[in-house]
Amino acid sequence: MTTYTAAPNDSATIIIVEDDPDAARFVQRALDRPGFEVVSFSRPDEALEALKRLPCSLLLSDVRLPGMTGLDLLQRARRYDPQLPVVLMTAFATLEDATFALRNGADDYLLKPLNAKVLIDTVSKVLAKCRAARDRVLAIGAHPDDVEIGVGATLIDHVDRGDHVTILTLSRGESGGAVSDRIEEAERAAELLGAALILGDLPDTRIWTNGPTVDLIEDVVRGLAPMIVYTHSLHDVHQDHRAVHQASLVACRAMPQVFSYQSPSATVDFAPRRFVPVDATIDRKLAAIAAYRSQTTKCSYLADDLLRATARYWGRFVESNHAEPLEIVRQQVLTRSNSESTQRTIDLREVDGYVLSSS
Repeated sequence: MTTYTAAPNDSATIIIVEDDPDAARFVQRALDRPGFEVVSFSRPDEALEALKRLPCSLLLSDVRLPGMTGLDLLQRARRYDPQLPVVLMTAFATLEDATFALRNGADDYLLKPLNAKVLIDTVSKVLAKCRAARDRVLAIGAHPDDVEIGVGATLIDHVDRGDHVTILTLSRGESGGAVSDRIEEAERAAELLGAALILGDLPDTRIWTNGPTVDLIEDVVRGLAPMIVYTHSLHDVHQDHRAVHQASLVACRAMPQVFSYQSPSATVDFAPRRFVPVDATIDRKLAAIAAYRSQTTKCSYLADDLLRATARYWGRFVESNHAEPLEIVRQQVLTRSNSESTQRTIDLREVDGYVLSSS
């Protein structure tokens, strides 16, 4: 694996899958010039493993690869990130090949031998199109299932509106069961939500408020540049949840919108001022939580009726039967004035799709 350092402004991480060393070197050098961060793999299975733990802005893959085709890789990569932009490359293209690739989800198609300018222009065009079409959303949790419980239905709503959603789970939940089971369950739940998943490996029940925790969150934030961040509340009896909240405030200090969600261990001091109507997505949230089979059989707080009743309670603050509550850490939006971007703090009632209760 070869990594090139990206320029600090609006950088994007490109994962390349190319088994020809000369071609891989050419692509790396070409994309390094405009400031992309490039991670290169010769085998598609290695790239798939990397997608589980690395934020990726675009996948650039050869069509003919050892072990699977580029189209197979595309379909499997989309299981981890359903909205991942993918560009395919081939030296053996026909019109039928290109049409088939585009119909099966590729965002664009490049013919070899590659031209550096065409390569850079194509990658930049696909990235710009994807960024313009959606918000980038990051949901941070200490353990597998934290995010799904707190904002699972909200994340599904983001996905339905075309936003790019990533879940960062900082530990693998080893205190709650076999790590292999918890990883498999987390992957399945993220797939049901339509979100990308990044799994950290911090020690369960011993997550720090600084150091490695801040570093891990900052690495992901740097790669994703999310517009919206959801994280744990400070008002929580679980020490890992409080630590993640504090670390998130540091790591996400430059992010324009940050909210805290409720967990089963939240205290009575949890004070939401934003309520997301989730009537259309509550059933899919419960289906994602049900993927955590090792937990649902022993944790009463994961019972469907309790989760639904909790959402029904918060729904009374808005014109909805069900809602998810959020504390406001920071709320800003980008607006355009005279072709220049400016930031302003807004009343949450101006945010499309969300409602602020009167209090």
